[in-house]
Amino acid sequence: MMNRRIYAGLLGFFSPFLLLFTLWRGWRRPPYRERWQERFGWGEMHQDRPLWIHAVSVGEAIAAIPLVHALQKRYPNIPILLTSTTPTGAAIVAQRLGSALRQHYMPYDTSAAVRRFLKRQQPRLCLIMETEIWPNLCYWTARFSIPLLLINARLSQRSLRGYGRFPGLFRPALASMTAVAAQSPEDAVAFKSLGASRVLVIENIKYDLPEPVDALEKGRIWRQHLATRQVWVFASTHAGEEKIAITVLEHLRVHWPHLLLVLIPRHPSRCEALEADLKAAGILSALRSKSVEVESKNVLLVDTLGEVMDFYAAADLVTVGGSFVSVGGHNPLEAAVLSCPIIFGPHMENFRSIARDMLIAEAAVQADDADALEAQLEHWLRQPKDAQEQGKRALAFVQKQRGSLEKIMQLLEELDLS
Repeated sequence: MMNRRIYAGLLGFFSPFLLLFTLWRGWRRPPYRERWQERFGWGEMHQDRPLWIHAVSVGEAIAAIPLVHALQKRYPNIPILLTSTTPTGAAIVAQRLGSALRQHYMPYDTSAAVRRFLKRQQPRLCLIMETEIWPNLCYWTARFSIPLLLINARLSQRSLRGYGRFPGLFRPALASMTAVAAQSPEDAVAFKSLGASRVLVIENIKYDLPEPVDALEKGRIWRQHLATRQVWVFASTHAGEEKIAITVLEHLRVHWPHLLLVLIPRHPSRCEALEADLKAAGILSALRSKSVEVESKNVLLVDTLGEVMDFYAAADLVTVGGSFVSVGGHNPLEAAVLSCPIIFGPHMENFRSIARDMLIAEAAVQADDADALEAQLEHWLRQPKDAQEQGKRALAFVQKQRGSLEKIMQLLEELDLS
């Protein structure tokens, strides 16, 4: 059994190697070079005591946007600090929120980095999105009397098993949290079993997506540009799913030769290699960053950030990636709020309650494999009215589930944030 002191000692011992790793990663992936010192807690000193939100990457950052707006409305005189772990998450925040808040990379969970960060930023509150449990962070926020809440909290079975292997490390960390706001009753039970002392079920704030006015307008422009072509968006794909998409596309184009596949890899850096693979296979493709001219193309590869919802708004059909390989799926609600007919694969562990509830409400379709995916897409292409009705059910499902964000605001009112 590992406790926090052993954990802290090990991380402290390996701190020089963390520096080497950070420099190596920055050399391999240039976006990681920017502001790398922040990962060790360095950064400008502030005394304005912000509300701190941590959103690890793209999905959590997007989910945090309505929360940021709600906090700004409820506490207009208190600044907001948002940390992320990945450059893509930081880029999404910068793109969608700009100067409305202050950004910083989350420090590594060494005692020195966490203490340095807390002393330099002086947050009055910490809100962590979803499943980020860092023992040193939990310890030092408690020592500095900073309320820490895990919100929109979820635990996959894999994460539950992983945390459960180290009860001496994670039980005190969870017990020190002010509260855990779980997405579902199942998640609440899981967090209690790991040692969380106060757990509430507040459902998923991802249902509280704002009205996608900008996306609808940009989607309308894309529809005009694409004329009468049918558009299939396969978003947030991972390795192995692009091959599935291309195979299905080739079969469908026998009857729908003008079908356009908009392929949006989860990591845009993969697009260059994918473009080469498509070219070698004789498939005409275009990179979004280089061209919007797709009249003669079969595939549009989206290598930009922040445009997923724009393409959802232009789509006839949507498939959610990360669900046909063992990744755990990605958020289907962004497509649902735009009335898209949605298909996801068998691996939706990261969104199991959302996926389950959408299937019960007939607001989405689950395909077990590539053949089932192709069959469902073919049905909707032959019966577009069925696809439209499916999209209407998806939107109605989201609208019915809204309200979790206000519950979070009520929970914060219990704290003294003055």
